[in-house]
Amino acid sequence: MRLLAWCEAVLDETSIHFFPLFIWTDRNFSLRFRAMNWHELSHGLASYLCVVLIITVHEFGHAWMANRCGDDTARLLGRITLNPVAHIDLVGTVILPLLVVVLIATGSGGVASFIIGWGKPVPVNPFNFRYRIRDDILVAMAGPAMNVVLAIIAMGVARIAFAADVSIIVEAAFNLTIISMFLCFFTLMPVPPLDGSHVMKYLVGLSHETFMNLCRYGFFIVIVLIQIPFVRRILANATEGSFEMLHRLYRF
Repeated sequence: MRLLAWCEAVLDETSIHFFPLFIWTDRNFSLRFRAMNWHELSHGLASYLCVVLIITVHEFGHAWMANRCGDDTARLLGRITLNPVAHIDLVGTVILPLLVVVLIATGSGGVASFIIGWGKPVPVNPFNFRYRIRDDILVAMAGPAMNVVLAIIAMGVARIAFAADVSIIVEAAFNLTIISMFLCFFTLMPVPPLDGSHVMKYLVGLSHETFMNLCRYGFFIVIVLIQIPFVRRILANATEGSFEMLHRLYRF
């Protein structure tokens, strides 16, 4: 019972500190800086390292599956690797996320609700796929699937660390699990060019041209969507539910 309460506290704290890192914060949109909060800064940097790992595994999944489906574009560009350098975008994975960390640590987190991050997209040529529709969906879903795999592994590490009474590893693994599952559900939103949209476009019969046109405005659509409390609540509930499911699976 004490462990469950502690898990919930970690989940609540991560929700407060990580979600603003890429998605939202409170509604204080001013730029009133205050003294640096070193606790929030260290927590934000720890979450940032988790995000870099998750992005690496996520993009690796896309590249690996594309190669399995007959498209070697990503392989030829060196993207089937777990080296983070191959998957990092200078602006989307380094500059903007670190800016958000600093903004939150200096009391201007409200501005961060309009900042999102991203990894370097994996280049895919769908004309190389053996079965275009099936393989397009498989490649898109491979990224979120790797998020789930990483979360399962992280929770396993947490279970071992808990048995060894190493609380700092337990907390870090819980944090990684939560962030990985959150980004899994985030990328499954049916908004081009997010992964979920590759399923949506076939369900509603979007032409390739229409889909690509929507991709050009997807960045702005996502920013608007994540300001809607209902959307944020769905993502938070899905993340919390998956965390609790894994928590029960490992019998903490």
